[in-house]
Amino acid sequence: MIANYIDQIIMFCAGIWITAVGFGYLPLPGNPATQPPWVVTIAGHFKWMGPLLLAIAAVLAVVK
Repeated sequence: MIANYIDQIIMFCAGIWITAVGFGYLPLPGNPATQPPWVVTIAGHFKWMGPLLLAIAAVLAVVK
């Protein structure tokens, strides 16, 4: 049971980080000039993936 809550906390923190990167509050790690184009493409999807991950973590924390 404790392991489930730890898993949800980790998922929630990752969702906060992804959301912050997606909306530009935190920069992507590394040098932006040397990043391949697919990194920028994936980072563009962080705007919807972060909140989705937060919602999934909240639902799983309540259900379990």
